[in-house]
Amino acid sequence: MAYRIITAEEAASYIHHGDNIGFGGFTAAGTPKAVTIALAKRAEEEHAAGRPFKVGVFTGASTNDYIDGYLSRANAIKGRTPYQSHKDARDRINKNEMDYFDVHLSHLSQSLRYGFLGKINIGIIEAAAISDDGEILLGAGVGMAPTVCDLADKIIIERNHHETDKMRGMHDIYTPADPPYRREIPIYKPSDRIGSPVIKVDPKKIIGIVETDLRDGVKPFSPVDETTAQIGHNVCNFLASQLKKGFIPKEFLPLQSGVGNIANAVLSQLGDSKEIPSFEMYTEVVQDAAMELMFQGKCRFASSCALYVSDEVLTRIFDNIEEFRNRIILRPGEITNNPEVVRRLGLITMNTALEADIFGNINSTHVCGTKMMNGIGGSGDFTRNAYLSIFACPSIAKGGKISAIVPMVSHVDHSEHSVMILATEQGVADLRSKSPIQRAEAIIENCAHPMYRQLLWDYLKLSKGGHTPHNLRAAFGFHNEFLRSGDMALTNWAEYC
Repeated sequence: MAYRIITAEEAASYIHHGDNIGFGGFTAAGTPKAVTIALAKRAEEEHAAGRPFKVGVFTGASTNDYIDGYLSRANAIKGRTPYQSHKDARDRINKNEMDYFDVHLSHLSQSLRYGFLGKINIGIIEAAAISDDGEILLGAGVGMAPTVCDLADKIIIERNHHETDKMRGMHDIYTPADPPYRREIPIYKPSDRIGSPVIKVDPKKIIGIVETDLRDGVKPFSPVDETTAQIGHNVCNFLASQLKKGFIPKEFLPLQSGVGNIANAVLSQLGDSKEIPSFEMYTEVVQDAAMELMFQGKCRFASSCALYVSDEVLTRIFDNIEEFRNRIILRPGEITNNPEVVRRLGLITMNTALEADIFGNINSTHVCGTKMMNGIGGSGDFTRNAYLSIFACPSIAKGGKISAIVPMVSHVDHSEHSVMILATEQGVADLRSKSPIQRAEAIIENCAHPMYRQLLWDYLKLSKGGHTPHNLRAAFGFHNEFLRSGDMALTNWAEYC
């Protein structure tokens, strides 16, 4: 082999205070695991000696405990982008102990190439295999690994023996040219292959290889419960009605589905529906529910950035790799999330909201407008360019102490102009071609929980005048009441008006 085998500790020694690190992988899938544990230990030792030690972190999306967990607990991250979902990282961010800027996932790679965000000193890439001439075969996740390999001064490879080199042919590595030389991305159906099965780098950039044998450790999502099942049922029935009316082509359209329990529940319902034909997916991540549909044949093909599946399901894929190599493509995030391709393919997009207001604005990221939860991820990439954009959430949380439908969202991630459909377990509001008042009426009547429905009607009556009627004194009454008493339910609006 042309490269030195090094320990994780030696690899970490090449990383210095103030360096920016670019990581391969997307979500937990394909993220490096060993070097960051050693790096966190080194940071703790430096801090104990009274010396500063923090690094910048660029990732494809969220990661897992190996990166965001270990490094956050060691207080070793100076800045972080583009997306996170780990409790320890979230804690540092909300205490302002970590700089975090939230960006659309499709934007990060090109912003790095344009030079807007500084240089990448070290790239850490998990690989299933690497050749002597610098061909890197990735594993279950791609993310922005091609950009990291291109821009990083030096690269550390984690060769994970839980990945299999039989994945060769499943990846499609393509990087668009920068302006003014950029051309169209020639993807006209999810199964089109346009790039290389491997990443090619200069072998001189590779510091060494760290041998690992660690799984991604993705836990299965919670079983579908009554609420998520009803949300899935409502979305499925709505799509079936659109199909019958001819608003969706009879061949159906490719689907994009976000991450989480609600997304899995919706996919499960689509799989069970006899009215929804078999379909393809063009999405960020393939989860357990999507793979179950592939095992059943309901999902014919999936283009994705990562196999964000449980260890059991990943083993099942590897055991049937000859079949799934021809039914799954793994691409970089700037391609899976690219607005041009999303618009061309006519995706039906399904994402999750933390809260929605009565006019259709969506908050995906901040609790009560201030505390970061997860980040916007790729939801905006898809929503703004969808054939049909759907947001879903339970109508209440915390046993009814929180209403997900509020007079005005406390933080806006997706404006009313991008949101076509809103669904809860109560029902579905079709917001297309409706004025603000008509949207409010549809959302209150169809999506709000009965506990809060009358309060929302009362708010709308208080908000007289204007194209989008609001009572600015009362607009955050639900949030203020929750902060005051721990329960959004108001006795009346009087004290907020």
